[in-house]
Amino acid sequence: MAKNIIAKTQYGGIEVSNSAIATIAGNATQECYGVLGLVTRNQLRESILEFLKVEEYNKGVYVRKSVKGYIVDLFIVCALDVKIPEVISEVQKRVKYTLEKTFKIKFVAVNVYVQDIKAV
Repeated sequence: MAKNIIAKTQYGGIEVSNSAIATIAGNATQECYGVLGLVTRNQLRESILEFLKVEEYNKGVYVRKSVKGYIVDLFIVCALDVKIPEVISEVQKRVKYTLEKTFKIKFVAVNVYVQDIKAV
């Protein structure tokens, strides 16, 4: 996981914690149709599927820095009988828009990993 994001504005510097980014990204993800919840990256190995609570979103949202900007990885569970590619596309668009609007920082990629599919 990347260190806290530091941005410069005309008023001074801003330091954004990964926890803040995870909370905003997680909330935006939860608003998308077809998403049942966020999970940790390693949850399939543990064979117990447990959705993350808001205060735990930083376990399912990973932020890292690349040469061009910041990259966000999300690990989600989708509902059965939805078009997975459309759900993923909507999550990518909404999370990228929300993060960039909130923090005024460029996010070059939002990677979505579907860890499981569950009946509702």
